[in-house]
Amino acid sequence: MPQPVVDNTPWDPSSFQVPPEEGKTRFHDINLPEELMHAICDLGFQYCTPVQAEVFTKARQGENISGRAQTGTGKTAAFLITIMADFLRNPVQGERKNGTPRALVIAPTRELVIQIAKDAVGLGKYTGIRCEAVYGGMDYDKQRRQLNAGFVDIIAATPGRLLDYASKRVIDLSRVEMMVIDEADRMLDMGFIPDVRRIIGQTPRKEQRRTMLFSATLTDDVKQLASQWMSDPVEVEIEPDQVATETVEQIVYSVTSRDKFPLLMNLLKDPSFRRVLIFGNRRDRTKRLTDRLKRERISCDLLSGAVEQRRRLNILEDFRSGRTRVLVATDVAGRGIHIDDVTHVINYEFPYEPEDYVHRIGRTGRVGTEGTAISFACEDESFIIPDIEAYIGRELPCRVPDESLLPPRR
Repeated sequence: MPQPVVDNTPWDPSSFQVPPEEGKTRFHDINLPEELMHAICDLGFQYCTPVQAEVFTKARQGENISGRAQTGTGKTAAFLITIMADFLRNPVQGERKNGTPRALVIAPTRELVIQIAKDAVGLGKYTGIRCEAVYGGMDYDKQRRQLNAGFVDIIAATPGRLLDYASKRVIDLSRVEMMVIDEADRMLDMGFIPDVRRIIGQTPRKEQRRTMLFSATLTDDVKQLASQWMSDPVEVEIEPDQVATETVEQIVYSVTSRDKFPLLMNLLKDPSFRRVLIFGNRRDRTKRLTDRLKRERISCDLLSGAVEQRRRLNILEDFRSGRTRVLVATDVAGRGIHIDDVTHVINYEFPYEPEDYVHRIGRTGRVGTEGTAISFACEDESFIIPDIEAYIGRELPCRVPDESLLPPRR
């Protein structure tokens, strides 16, 4: 990953003041090295999210961690800060060779790996800690040259490309001190577990490394994997309903299918809808919706499984930078969207599963910021609402849109 330009002007820690607040843990309270605190100050972080506070507490005690946490809870920063703090306190001893990471983060999707590496660059800005992203779909030799360009401390990788490089001895996992398995439930669903087992088999024995596993759900299958891959893990759990409700205002509009598009267009006229993520259920329908929005001169793009990888990265970067205001996505593609400051999520179609609803609305209101999730409940989709309410532990009261948001009746 490209490293940030660092201002070498001495930093004054006294310039980073955060008042104590009851029930909240400040980053000041967890005794982090100054290099990390400087980056945390630059990023505007003040108080730890619940999962961060839990992970930092357990990490100080040297525990292996099995964490239940959705994306958007700050778990990426939790494990990256833990890794970097440990490395700063315990510099590597002896000789090192290229392609021999001290930490390994395995994730199921390219987009998630890229986001983890990007977060590592921001958090590691003043540490000298180097992170590289390893994933398929991009130039093989270019990635190999980056790995051979110098010592790498952290590798964030998808399983397939990582195994490929390991088999060719481009990457040596025998010195891994800390390992993170992210979105373990998705690894299970996507059939990656045999690959992950092969990867773990190339790292030191579980008693000789520290391991953190994160999953949206800690099913019996995931817990069994955790017990196989780490010694005596402690569980950290952040309930899904907290993720779904604490920082996201949820609005459900009862609307006919024919009125969905006019309602959407009228909502997008509001300037507060600065960065909008719209979800649909199928590739063909999301493409048609994107085409309609473009005909109405809405700055938008489409992210689905049909979009080629390099193009996907460009689309995400345009959305992140604000060059594209609206992004239309399917659930599969939406898993890779980890972008701060998404002001609104719109469920143009309700998802088929309650877990997908929670995941979708978690694209806004990330890491303590506030966001709004709007769902269109038409005659074909309202049946899923009771299941979602049971899953998140609260009601989703439906309301009819104001007349100003709907086309006039004839």
